[in-house]
Amino acid sequence: MKTRRALREQITSLLREADYPGLTALAAEDQRVGDILMQYLYDPGDLLHWRALEGLGRVAGTHPDQVQKLINRLLWLLNEDSASTGWGAASALGEIGRGNVSLIKEIIPMFCGFLEGEFSRGPMLWGIGRMAEVRPELLDEVLPMLVPFLTSNEAQERGLAAWALGKAGYGMAAAEIETLLNDDRPVSIYDRGELRRITVAEVGREALASLKQG
Repeated sequence: MKTRRALREQITSLLREADYPGLTALAAEDQRVGDILMQYLYDPGDLLHWRALEGLGRVAGTHPDQVQKLINRLLWLLNEDSASTGWGAASALGEIGRGNVSLIKEIIPMFCGFLEGEFSRGPMLWGIGRMAEVRPELLDEVLPMLVPFLTSNEAQERGLAAWALGKAGYGMAAAEIETLLNDDRPVSIYDRGELRRITVAEVGREALASLKQG
């Protein structure tokens, strides 16, 4: 068996290459992969943070047992008593839902509470967008709660809300998203395998295009 350090180095290499088939194949060989992916979730400025989140979703789809045992730890990180800001935990729940919704279906109502937390709000907006892209019908109660964030004082929250609503095909927010088309504040959003640095207005235009296609 590989040492934990050697396994982490192999996982890092796979994430840098966005080699998710290789990652899930490695998870079939070693039950520690899901656990080690959790170690990447504390620096959202690092592309590997986002690739690890996507990797968790992929492993959830192919080896759910490895990820199921992590759910309670993610929820604990989001608990006020954990003395942690829970970086990546809310995002991970959404990404896991994207990969295997059965693992988090019962806790979807908790997403609303995570949207209220200052530190969990941004990650939760992203996680909801990721899950909504494939299973929007399971987020009927959550999606309306994203609309008020389109007028948030924080550009990142405005951008993430517009992005998530566009992914969900939530047409009822079209008018509110249109008000962002002159908003040139910069935001960072991991989408389509890359950490994109764009403006709120660009996000809004892409979201509206998605709504029209839907």
